[in-house]
Amino acid sequence: MSIFLDSELTETERGEAARFRVIPVPLERTVSYGAGTARGPEAIIEASNELERLCRGHEPCAAGIFTETPLDCTGALPEIMDSLAQRAEAALRAGAIPVTLGGEHSLTYGAVTGVARALGKPVGIVQIDAHADLRVAYQGEKHSHASVMHLLAEDGVRLAQFGVRALCQQEAESRAAHHVFYHDAEDLVTHDFHRVDLPEDFPEHVYVSFDVDGLDPSLMPATGTPVPGGLGYYQALHLVEHALKGRTCVGFDVVELAPDGNTAWDFTAAQIVYRLMAACG
Repeated sequence: MSIFLDSELTETERGEAARFRVIPVPLERTVSYGAGTARGPEAIIEASNELERLCRGHEPCAAGIFTETPLDCTGALPEIMDSLAQRAEAALRAGAIPVTLGGEHSLTYGAVTGVARALGKPVGIVQIDAHADLRVAYQGEKHSHASVMHLLAEDGVRLAQFGVRALCQQEAESRAAHHVFYHDAEDLVTHDFHRVDLPEDFPEHVYVSFDVDGLDPSLMPATGTPVPGGLGYYQALHLVEHALKGRTCVGFDVVELAPDGNTAWDFTAAQIVYRLMAACG
């Protein structure tokens, strides 16, 4: 089995009592443009072996990183979501932070559902993304990568979106209906904003969903739906890190990597995973 940061972890650090529990989800079912997300988790894990232990002055891996076996993604989408929810719930109940590696963005529904069940408290999502993912359904599928945030908003989950730059009218209306907090890419990038305060009533417990297409394609072209005008690498991370100040990270995912043979993009995604561990630890 492939292990995240395998080259750096001690035997104790890779045990099941680890602070971070990595859940690979090679899901590729509703992609609508470029393909390849099924290979994303393995590419991220392989690239992680080239990471350094030290990140922002400390070693997140010292708290332990346990890598689970990949989730079986061959069943019906509702069954896959339920299986992932069970894993995320079990991780949180065991005192770990679930780290889901995608795979397409639809998986966030299962991960957040499990986290919310374990907490029994309101959960807010901080989303880095080129798209709002607020369609009611896409191509006839409600569990589409393009409608995952609509499902969660309908379940009462609060949303804070950063970096969106591709939006349809239905999604704009959904933002208003669900009181979505957002700062879109053009405003963030042209003014070089790295810190945005969340509303005071945003939930204390935060789940981070990082779609790699939130980054500009010059930094991350290996994704199914690249959109120009995206966030910078440090900019995206700073936005997340600032949003987490004074709040508790209860899980996160990194999704939509579609490996294209250039390991630079796989390494970028792996570094984002580890940096988020540093922010959530």
